[in-house]
Amino acid sequence: MLVVFGGLPGTGKTTIAGELARQLGAVHLRIDTIEQALRDHGMPSHAMDDMGYRIAYAVAMDNLRIGRTVIADSVNPLPVTRDGWLEVAKRSGVKVVEIEVMCSDANEHRKRAETRKSDIPGLRLPAWQEIVSREYHAWNRERVVVDTARKSVEESVKFVREAIAAQKE
Repeated sequence: MLVVFGGLPGTGKTTIAGELARQLGAVHLRIDTIEQALRDHGMPSHAMDDMGYRIAYAVAMDNLRIGRTVIADSVNPLPVTRDGWLEVAKRSGVKVVEIEVMCSDANEHRKRAETRKSDIPGLRLPAWQEIVSREYHAWNRERVVVDTARKSVEESVKFVREAIAAQKE
């Protein structure tokens, strides 16, 4: 199965995706990690375009084809990136569950965004103004929505696991 996360920075998606991957023994593919590795090896950010996503799509397909569950973790801001993940699932012959993580409390979201620390060496986290002004298109299809404003990580992961289990039925 492919579980695709999306949502603005600072909503909690990486924390939830990582814990879900740990609990399921799944592969965790994080676009931030891939893109930072590319930058660390000399690729300028302005030249990266969708390269991180394309690498993640290929690695996801390899893992899905050998029977691994893959958790894709990225902002996933555009229909084209979301459609890319659906194509990966289709070509791999697996089910896909799309998860949008949001924080409906703007004050809480801002607090999280302004106080979090990067766990990827060299990665510069976006400032609050960059987050709220970022291009992020509304989803145009069914997905599981997790509002982390008043949910703990444990509650959010449990909610996602239940949604995944419902999709398997």
